[in-house]
Amino acid sequence: MSRFDLTPPSDAQRETLVADLSDEERRVLLQHGTEAPFCGIFLDNKREGVYTCRTCGLPLFRSSAKFDSGTGWPSFFAPFDEAHIGRIRDSSYGMIRTEIVCARCGSHLGHVFPDGPPPSHERHCLNSVSLAFTGEGEALPDRMGRGAPEGEVLAAG
Repeated sequence: MSRFDLTPPSDAQRETLVADLSDEERRVLLQHGTEAPFCGIFLDNKREGVYTCRTCGLPLFRSSAKFDSGTGWPSFFAPFDEAHIGRIRDSSYGMIRTEIVCARCGSHLGHVFPDGPPPSHERHCLNSVSLAFTGEGEALPDRMGRGAPEGEVLAAG
């Protein structure tokens, strides 16, 4: 069980959360789009920290689980907490894939594939615009105003 409040945002909270999204963020997060490969801001990010949902701020992936998949999108072998990721069967474009969404707000993040490295053998392939980043020593975002553990400072190590 997650130590974060996974209660979905109310309609009013959702309106506030999506108000500052760019057109591209709206297209990807809310309309299940995909950003172009090899252009996302987090593709080559090497900083230590946590990747969070751009919409609601829920921690999604640790930098320690990031790897270079060569696909053009940030890729991770394991989520921050499995409870933070929703998995949905996606049969669009003539393919059968597993879409991953934020378990709290439902925003589209990307897809997960069974070709990642050990120990999970999963490749969570994310859109950079679906993410925000909190560096080590910085406070996690509290976009929903729910207090700790959102707002806590990420410890070194």
